[in-house]
Amino acid sequence: MGGWTALFRMLRRCRPRRFTDRRLAIFVEILTFVLFISVGFALGASDRSFQEWLKGVRREAREAGVSEAVMGRAFRDLKPIPRVIELDRSQPEFKLTFQQYLDRMVTRKTVWDGRQRYREHKDLLNEIFRQYGVEPQYIVALWGIETRYGKITGGYPVIDVLATLAYDGRRSKFFRAELIRALKILEEGHIDVADMDGSWAGAMGQVQFMPSSFVTYAVDQDGDGRRDIWDNVPDALASAANYLSKSGWKPEQGWGGEVALPVGFDAEISDKIVKPLKEWRAMGLSGKGVEGDPDCLAHLVKPDHNSGRVFLVYPNYQVILKWNRSNYFAIAVGTLADRIAVQ
Repeated sequence: MGGWTALFRMLRRCRPRRFTDRRLAIFVEILTFVLFISVGFALGASDRSFQEWLKGVRREAREAGVSEAVMGRAFRDLKPIPRVIELDRSQPEFKLTFQQYLDRMVTRKTVWDGRQRYREHKDLLNEIFRQYGVEPQYIVALWGIETRYGKITGGYPVIDVLATLAYDGRRSKFFRAELIRALKILEEGHIDVADMDGSWAGAMGQVQFMPSSFVTYAVDQDGDGRRDIWDNVPDALASAANYLSKSGWKPEQGWGGEVALPVGFDAEISDKIVKPLKEWRAMGLSGKGVEGDPDCLAHLVKPDHNSGRVFLVYPNYQVILKWNRSNYFAIAVGTLADRIAVQ
């Protein structure tokens, strides 16, 4: 609306002051009035369209068992958030090169803070390892990459974000389902609507679960009757471990590592080939990526064509990709985990 307001003011400033230009002045006034009425009508129509759409969501949520009281709190003063649509369209993080992304996510401070959190929560992390079979450094690394160990969780109201994206239309079916699940989470009393914050894409809490991931993987680690991934560190970290465990994590296998290729080796051709590590070694590859179990199956990953860096990755790497389908993300998590583990 701010852009239209500026246009109205400009038109008014253009009004001639001389009596001989009176007809032009009247024309400008009429044009200004018509624009104002037209834009106001359009915005009002848009708001009415959103409210009609929301009625359908209410019906669906009601059928899913969400009470009127919860919907009343969740939908109070609800309106689409234009900034969310802007971010959904641009997603500037995908414009980074692999090296830029890695340098941004795995910094000296991120590593130092991760080691501190590892020591601070050592007993909890060991308990989680015994229960879920996921090593502490990977849980801490995911925590660090996602939210800087709970410091940066997004700050957007999750219900508003999901409603915005569901109404937008680009992926409306997906986000509408996520919105209904978020309402169910509120209905079950795991969090209050005022505290249900997350990213512009609707990922929530310290480990950035979408509502569907929350429903499937979130756990009540401390036994207080709530699955709280926002303010409860035991619940958040155990939920992350449960996600990886149920996605096929293999303890003590590692994720892979960077490799150097022999002269003349074509990584582009070989990135779809899966072989045991011992065969990759026999082909002349060297580096951290070939230092694991000789019988562990692995394949090559080249995260981008600019850096020239190549990684040999194991089945656990595919598990990390289930969390976020990005090679940049998965390599950053593995790299940070390796550095955190060196206490």
